[in-house]
Amino acid sequence: MNTLIAEPIPACQSEAKPVREKLKVRTILVPIDFSAPSEKALSYAVPLAEQFHAKIVLLHVCQERFYGTEFAYLPVEESAVNWAAVDRMKLIASKKIAPELLGEIIVRHGVAFEEIATVAKELEAELIIVNTHGYTGLKHVLVGSTAERVIRHAPCPVLVVRGCEEATD
Repeated sequence: MNTLIAEPIPACQSEAKPVREKLKVRTILVPIDFSAPSEKALSYAVPLAEQFHAKIVLLHVCQERFYGTEFAYLPVEESAVNWAAVDRMKLIASKKIAPELLGEIIVRHGVAFEEIATVAKELEAELIIVNTHGYTGLKHVLVGSTAERVIRHAPCPVLVVRGCEEATD
């Protein structure tokens, strides 16, 4: 019978020194798409903001929309969309966030994951809390996952809150 004796693996230099710095969270970015899962993500942000004495920044990203005419596509008036989104986000904020925790409300136009990463960089946010709609199978492939793309492009940690479990494929 052969006996194998393993020698202890020396600890890495970085592992030998424990990190003792406190986690500082001053700004939490929460993208809102007006769905139930995004409001669920906001419900996670509120107690974290209270615990860290942080500000919550709400972000809504409008995808570019075009309405067709007979010969051309005309873009939708952005200012009307912006004000409608700001009004909806103010309503959500007034119901779910204490005034002292609300940092600002931002509306941007573009690709959601790119704008989320850009705003996080601009604000120097320490945390992004984003939802996932929980799509699986073919629906996930066709729709894609903004949360996955945010994780790949974000300049800070991302907390992904699992969305409402509805129907699966």
